[in-house]
Amino acid sequence: MTARTSPAYAALSTGHLVREAVRHGRFHGITSHVAGGYVQANLTIVPQVYADAFCSYCQANPRPCPLLAVGAPGEPWLPTLGDDVDVRTDLTRYLVFENGVEVAQVSDLTSLWRNDLVAVALGCSFSFDHLLVEAGIPLRHLSRHSNVAMWRTTIATAPAAPFHGPLVVSMRPMLREDIERSVRITEGVPSAHGAPVHWGDPANLGIDDLSTPHYGDPAPLEPGELPVFWPCGVTAQVAVQRARLPFAITHAPGHMLVTDLPVGVAR
Repeated sequence: MTARTSPAYAALSTGHLVREAVRHGRFHGITSHVAGGYVQANLTIVPQVYADAFCSYCQANPRPCPLLAVGAPGEPWLPTLGDDVDVRTDLTRYLVFENGVEVAQVSDLTSLWRNDLVAVALGCSFSFDHLLVEAGIPLRHLSRHSNVAMWRTTIATAPAAPFHGPLVVSMRPMLREDIERSVRITEGVPSAHGAPVHWGDPANLGIDDLSTPHYGDPAPLEPGELPVFWPCGVTAQVAVQRARLPFAITHAPGHMLVTDLPVGVAR
């Protein structure tokens, strides 16, 4: 039985059901194991004065930051992602930043919401995980019910002042014979970062220790496996931190906005 069909997650089979469970306090965890086949999204919320620059940063870096939706100023709803999507309540964990420093982790933004805030949703690699599993490619973070492992690299992204920073990648251990199929499958989902940026020696990305990811949970390699790295939406979170905005909010890594869009619709 795979993580996708585990009884623990069977009741969270659609984006709507996940969001409903989050709002009512029935689900608090990472979202990699829920709603297989539905688009998941990274979330960044910035004051309106910075929104255009942030969207320009995402457009300059479409692999790690594929734009899915941009809300109207002061509006917490993203109707193109689901009729009832409310970014104040629909994620299990948010990070709050002031001047680039994380000052809080919260599970509800209602008391923090302001009329000048703009919500931006970006694609997430959790969206394509079920495609790999359906193709017979096992994924360590799903079988362990853990978060995917993520690292900041030494590869710089294209800046759009004040936003700048390194590319962040997620890693999935894979047998060499599964990599070609993984590339072929994921390159067909550009809204979820597309194909890997690298596999093999992590030093080529400036990663010197696979046992200690910067975000998420370790995913030790087993015999015959190589690390395969995809662009990651946490890239945007790092760019927001380095911009030192007076106020910003992001999802916590692994705690995504689960939408009503089938993965195929967002390809």
